Amino acid sequence: MNILTLVRQVPDAEARVKINAQQVDLDGATLVIDGMDEYGVEEALRLRESGAPIEQIIALAIGPKRNEDALRTALAMGVDRAIHVETDEKFDAVTLSRVVAQVAQAENATLILAGGQEADWDSQALGAASAERLGWPQLTWTNELKLDGETLTGRHDVDDGNESFRATLPAVVTTQQGLNEPRYPTLPNIMKAKKKELRKDDPATYGLSSKVRTVNAEIQTRARLNTMIDGKDAQAAAQQLLDLLRNEAKVIA
Repeated sequence: MNILTLVRQVPDAEARVKINAQQVDLDGATLVIDGMDEYGVEEALRLRESGAPIEQIIALAIGPKRNEDALRTALAMGVDRAIHVETDEKFDAVTLSRVVAQVAQAENATLILAGGQEADWDSQALGAASAERLGWPQLTWTNELKLDGETLTGRHDVDDGNESFRATLPAVVTTQQGLNEPRYPTLPNIMKAKKKELRKDDPATYGLSSKVRTVNAEIQTRARLNTMIDGKDAQAAAQQLLDLLRNEAKVIA
């Protein structure tokens, strides 16, 4: 069996980003593999290390050239090969799911691992849309996963807490923090990754066209107040903080 794991490259959550003309300016920004997707890459590797009969783990990225860095990270972690559908055009999750479904079928993948929520979109739709397009079951927000033959078992978060599940492959699984702790690529594996296959696909091959277009974007920004609170008097500091929250930030009544 083959596993297809989806990756995206996003701004580092711990780094500052620049806003230019109501858009995020990525020029000079620190970009990393999406953390949610990184859990998916790590889980694919762990499933194989547990003895599951996995022939290949394939990473897929759809987006601009800079996504190569995210794919290289996945390859350095241990993924066997990568596919990059390179395009500068922005597509919605439902449109991108068409590519995911076609690649999964062409690569004989029976398990798709995707981040539960894309950091740049703040969307949970890609995994669900891919499962719907393929007609496969989906297990979302997974925090425990095991594979025995063609049977997946594990646990995932639901509105009332979490529940155990059992499903037969093929399936789509979305991942989240707590499922595992992603490994750091070692220097030898980084060097090996340079020799692994990173295939470039033309988006026209997949008939990419979107009916959803972004016509306007507005980013809400707020300047820092830069007020320092003297903590020598704990009671006075608490009262000052309360006043700031009530009268300046207006987050409490």
